[in-house]
Amino acid sequence: MKPQDLQDLKELIALLKQQGIAEFDVDRGDLKIHLRFSSPDPSSSAFFAAPITAAAPAPVAHAEPASPPPSVEPETGIHLVKSPIVGTFYGSPSPGSAPFVGTGDHVEKGQVICIVEAMKLMNEIEADAAGTIVKCLVSNGQPIEFGQPLFSVRLD
Repeated sequence: MKPQDLQDLKELIALLKQQGIAEFDVDRGDLKIHLRFSSPDPSSSAFFAAPITAAAPAPVAHAEPASPPPSVEPETGIHLVKSPIVGTFYGSPSPGSAPFVGTGDHVEKGQVICIVEAMKLMNEIEADAAGTIVKCLVSNGQPIEFGQPLFSVRLD
């Protein structure tokens, strides 16, 4: 198992624990994973993982993970769009292409504003409020955590 595969598996386990998922299976070509958490207490969960071998890149997934509750700073009217998952932040659909949004751009609720790669799956992250992008708070290719602020948005 390559170090990156092990790191990706650790991130998947952390995400599943955060979401309270008791069992998870994936079977993609050479990649086969079965995780089962035997305890409701995430800090003491045990799991079983089948051998992981190199697999072809996975297609882009359009997952709709549970979003953290919206956050607004009342004194300034600024809303923070936070990451619903652990992964790597990408501001554009592919290297060399234009970013989804930039400072000063107006976004609508549900508009794709970035991608977070998690376990080789590209998850489109949508704006959870309408407004104007004030600032992107992370850089392209940066590892991000669950609940980490990605953008500040001045609400309409």
